[in-house]
Amino acid sequence: MKRLTIFSLTCLFSVGAVLAQQGVTQCGVPTGQPKFPLLTYQELPDPTAPSDKEWVAVTSTQVSWGTTDVRYAKHQLPQLKKQQTVSLKGWRGERVNAQAVVWTGVELKDLNFSFGDFKDKKGNVLPKDAFTGGFVRYVMTDELNKDGRGACGHRKSIDYDSLLVADPIDTNLKTMALPARTVQPVWVQCWIPQSATPGTYQGELLINDGSRLLQRLNLEITVSSRELPQPSEWAYHLDLWQSPYAVARYYQVPLWSQEHFDAMRPLMKMLADAGQKIITANFKHKPWNGPHITATLTHKPWNGQTEDYFDTMVTWIKRADGTWAFDYTIFDRWVEFMMSVGIDKQINCYSMVPWELSFQYYDQATNSLQFVKTAPGDAAYEEMWGAMLASFSKHLKEKGWFDICAIAMDERPMEVMQKTLKVIRKADPDFKVSLAGNYHEEIEPDLYDYCIVIGQNFPEEVRLRRVAENKRTNYYTCCTEAHPNTFTFSDPAEAAWMSYYSSKKHLDGYLRWAYNSWPLEPLLDSRFRSWAGGDTYLVYPGARSCIRFERLIEGIQAHEKINILRQEFEKKGNKAGLKKIEKMLAPFNLGSMPEIPAAITVNRANQILNSF
Repeated sequence: MKRLTIFSLTCLFSVGAVLAQQGVTQCGVPTGQPKFPLLTYQELPDPTAPSDKEWVAVTSTQVSWGTTDVRYAKHQLPQLKKQQTVSLKGWRGERVNAQAVVWTGVELKDLNFSFGDFKDKKGNVLPKDAFTGGFVRYVMTDELNKDGRGACGHRKSIDYDSLLVADPIDTNLKTMALPARTVQPVWVQCWIPQSATPGTYQGELLINDGSRLLQRLNLEITVSSRELPQPSEWAYHLDLWQSPYAVARYYQVPLWSQEHFDAMRPLMKMLADAGQKIITANFKHKPWNGPHITATLTHKPWNGQTEDYFDTMVTWIKRADGTWAFDYTIFDRWVEFMMSVGIDKQINCYSMVPWELSFQYYDQATNSLQFVKTAPGDAAYEEMWGAMLASFSKHLKEKGWFDICAIAMDERPMEVMQKTLKVIRKADPDFKVSLAGNYHEEIEPDLYDYCIVIGQNFPEEVRLRRVAENKRTNYYTCCTEAHPNTFTFSDPAEAAWMSYYSSKKHLDGYLRWAYNSWPLEPLLDSRFRSWAGGDTYLVYPGARSCIRFERLIEGIQAHEKINILRQEFEKKGNKAGLKKIEKMLAPFNLGSMPEIPAAITVNRANQILNSF
């Protein structure tokens, strides 16, 4: 990423009223098309022009299998040895992926692809609906901070090199024109049915220009006799924070309308199919400067850092007589909706300790919205939160949700957490509490769901005790980590690497904000003012997946397979099998990347894992 182009410099300039009806990216780049495209769109121009020297010898169209470990550049001749056949292995119920690459020296007017039949030698067939494919699209990104130590802090586009990278997977686009001297990847996935007969299935991916066949690529899928459960049954504790507010803005529908829920359903179904268990809910306006079900119970708990701030899902009302009342209508609708798509194991409610410590409520005496600034330890804080939590506890018990609900906070100091825990326990001692932040032995016993930053460790005796107490013990990454991460420029294999790492540490899962906190034009430009490209989202509008998300699921599946094997081997006393797993996981060490690419470590582990 050594190029700084005229294109990236345009981020410095404001956009006039004449462009009001067309899209503008986060850094001010006009998109040349209507705002918020859904079904079809045009990618931004590639800052890097094709090299005449590279492309001069390419006079026709070339097709080959590539690897899912590479983001193939749009105008750079792919460095790969042409491969006609690729072989994949997986358990029944597992999703396996491959990536084909098309590059051409001549224009293609109608590039498309299709699948042939997949049969084994006995005539057994993998059904057509087990296969999906999509064109890999290109989105603008930036890079790590110049010191290479992470990607946090306000970002001026002039300070960062910009380039177009492969990431979104567009299953909505069935055919496309491909200009000369252009590369176009195709992502292929087989979700092996749980009912599939074990064996080796052979079939084809057909790449066409209109009705003209360009290439037959052979695909071999070996199905194990082992079985991976449905995602709803996975033990993996996946916590990707959801933003319903971004969906309402991008789809241009009224917040909490039926159109809003209809727009969210395919996006959240994708999340459920990835094994998500947690609903993110807010009970404070703007809890973050931007999480299971995530719910916000307050206004701006993160101080509006994201493009779409998180508003409260609970209306706080201070009556004229000074007592408090609370309206849970939106909270209930959100939770019920998320449960309807299959995300129903935990509700994380943010945040009693918002970053700005400002709380919004409706004041009946003045018929107006009011704000109060108060902090844990203040009498006003204890009074209003004591009333809220007592009411909330009663409501959750009436709905049958109390046992799966956690009062959640993130990255709060220990002293603040201690004061907050006192208020929670006074309101209802049985409330579960969740924290994503640094490890503190002083408060660990009080936390049901404790997620610490990668690089920190739970003492082994603490981890084992938490397992015995059926508590959730996880880790997270954020903008701080250079590697591993899920930025749009990250090595794709890093997304899978992270769940192997949680297996090595015997943790329950992984947390990452955010699932879909989109910048202004996420399909076109992943860059954001405060963090590196892709930091705020893992999927795209139109229910489009991406390379990062699919590789993340790959790692989650590996974690689940490892859990199943460990349980089996422990039950059977198979010490050799357990030793082989630990040896497989030993190379997953922080600090080894990028010197040892994540792909090397992941691919070696995957080969071993599929040998059991």
